[in-house]
Order: sequence, then C-alpha cells, then structure tokens
Amino acid sequence: MSDEVQPGHVRLRLDLSYDGTGFHGWAKQAGGRRTVQGEIEDALRTVTRSRETYELTVAGRTDAGVHARGQVAHVDLPEGVWREHHEKLLKRLAGRLPKDVRVWALRQAPSGFNARFSAVWRRYAYRVTDNPGGVDPLLRSHVLWHDWPLDVDAMNEAARALLGEHDFAAYCKKREGATTIRTLQELRLVRGEDGIITATVRADAFCHNMVRSLIGALLFVGDGHRGPEWPGKVLAARVRDSAVHVVRPHGLTLEEVGYPADELLAARSKEARNKRTLPGASRCETC
Repeated sequence: MSDEVQPGHVRLRLDLSYDGTGFHGWAKQAGGRRTVQGEIEDALRTVTRSRETYELTVAGRTDAGVHARGQVAHVDLPEGVWREHHEKLLKRLAGRLPKDVRVWALRQAPSGFNARFSAVWRRYAYRVTDNPGGVDPLLRSHVLWHDWPLDVDAMNEAARALLGEHDFAAYCKKREGATTIRTLQELRLVRGEDGIITATVRADAFCHNMVRSLIGALLFVGDGHRGPEWPGKVLAARVRDSAVHVVRPHGLTLEEVGYPADELLAARSKEARNKRTLPGASRCETC
C-alpha cells in the first residue's frame, strides 16, 4: 500500500474494465475461485515470463457479480522487466486475458500515485427497470428487474437527504477496525427513453455493500412501501434496518475513478489515510 516505490522498480497505472458475471469479485481468494485480480496477475506473470507474481492494488474492490467500466489499479514492476516488455505489454495482455476482462491503458504512474489512496472519488451506476415484461434478455446481466412501478421523483427526493458527510453504518456491512463515515457527493436517478432507471452514486469512498443498500432503500420509496423521509431516518439511526435490502450485484457498475492533479497525488494519499470522525463519534481508521 506504500506510495514509495521500492528501488529498482517502476509503478504502473492500469485502466481496466470487466464483466463481473463470471468472477467471485476483485480480490484473490483461497480455494482457486476465479477473481479479476487473479486473472490479471496470472496474465502479467505469463507475458513477462516471470516467476514472481506482481501484486495489484486497486481503486475499489468490487464484490462478486459487480461490473467495472473505469476501474484503476497499480502494480510495481522491476525496471528491467518494464524496460524489456513495455512496448508490447498491453497487446500481449490482450492476447492472454479472458474476454470478460480488458486492460485498456498501461503506463508509468506519476510520482506519489496510489490507485486506492490517491483517488478523490469513485462513481458507480446502478441500473434497474420496472418494465412489467421484465429485462431485455441482452441486458439481463447488467440491469435489475423490479416488479413494482417506481416513482423516480420520490426516489430523488429521498436521495437528497443522504448527501454529504455522514456515518453510513445503517447502509454498510461493518468491518472490524474500519470506519463507516463517508462523503456522498452525488446520488440521483434518471429514467431513460428505454425505461431503464440509472442511479448515479459518487462518493470519496464506499464501505462494504453501501451502494447496493442505498439503492435498496430508494427502491422501497420508489414503489411506495416507504415515504421519501424514510431513508434519511434510517441514516440518522446509524444501525442496520432489516427493511433495507442489499439489492443484487449485477445491476452495479463502477464507472469512473477520479484523481487530483499529479502534484497533489501524494498529499491526497496521505489525507485518505487519516482517521475520520463526526461530532460525538469515536475515532477509527479509514477502510
């Protein structure tokens, strides 16, 4: 996780995308389960003819079934390996990787860059349809079907109460030693001409299951089971509510990760590691 590149190594930034349907999430797992990280690291080791596995650090770990269009990672390679392979490395990765994951750009990262801690925001999209006929079969792996009519205006009214810096404990799966304080910068829903409702969710960072829980609460408002004030009340309570459902992962896509100007990367990385608290809250480390 260090921002300091070891002597004799080069830090590379990777921009990538994947269809999460066939993966057990981003992070490598025991037992040989197929993951995005595992596939890319295996491919990188193969095309560089290395015995060593070069470990990736990612901007945001996605769960099983979640997709990514604008994921970012970094990896540190020995200078000799980079010098030997850099001209053809991207094309060779394209030939080695499975078709459900692509690395679109691979370049030397600026000083101070850390794919995870240098990021200032992550933007996700969640797609859902309330079409009584269901989901277009060609989109079935990327769009959730909700079998009640949805009021997008009511959902947007509810979303406004969730914006800003809050303790999102009511919408997160708690992890030992990790804070649930986040700054939700954007949460809005738009119905397209095809009837698909796209929720745009942007924050400085997300805790586990946060986006899918927020969408679950908004769907409950959109179909009339709860009023627009309910998600805000759940947030203020700071405890999990059994009525908040974690919606299925296949509707969720990581669309983009934002970074500051190169000269601000190191400062941002340091800031992101600081402990965050709210008035009256105990201190805990960022996750």
